[in-house]
Amino acid sequence: MTKILVVEDNEDLAQVVRSYLLFEHYEVENVFNGREGLSRVKTYDYDVIVLDLGLPDLSGIDVLKGLRESGSRTPVLILTGQNSVEEKEKGLDAGADDYVTKPFHMKELGARIRALLRRPPPIAGNNTISVAGVTLDTSKFQVTKGGEVIQLVNREFQLLEFFMRHPNQVFSAEALLNRIWPNTSSSASQALRTTMKRLRKKIDPEGTLIRTVHGVGYMLETETKNS
Repeated sequence: MTKILVVEDNEDLAQVVRSYLLFEHYEVENVFNGREGLSRVKTYDYDVIVLDLGLPDLSGIDVLKGLRESGSRTPVLILTGQNSVEEKEKGLDAGADDYVTKPFHMKELGARIRALLRRPPPIAGNNTISVAGVTLDTSKFQVTKGGEVIQLVNREFQLLEFFMRHPNQVFSAEALLNRIWPNTSSSASQALRTTMKRLRKKIDPEGTLIRTVHGVGYMLETETKNS
């Protein structure tokens, strides 16, 4: 049975969510603070995590970062009372897979959870990938270039991993959104552009590795062109 963890400090809302998900035939666990939530996700396996951002002791963003830093790829659906693009972008960049803005209809929550469960699993393959002088280690969540460790947040890491597993192939923004972001709203599109800009600044400040193919999309180019 699909197992879902709900981390929400509003006990009334948490109970409503739990009742709905039980009715939908999921196994559900509730915790009401961030520290316990982080402890649970590091100890037990879940298929989806529903995570409120406004937790009192340890913020949802901190829980999310701790989860991703531990190497977990469990899909996370964030709940937020903030409807701003910046707030949503912050959550997505920290490693969330989707979001629901409060107040929300339970049917929307259910639909988004089903969409997360339909997503393909993380890209399989060797733990270490080396392309054009960049080495990415999925087991350590670590990227190095020229022997120097480069700090990436989860979305940057996912995007770079996808490019490194598919070098010299052009991908449209839509294709990248479908693979890495499940929500193709305007905020997700903006998050992709922001993430791409930050990734280039960290990995490719010279602009020789990650190319924009105008009118088509993006690619990680490793083949040297003859002048």
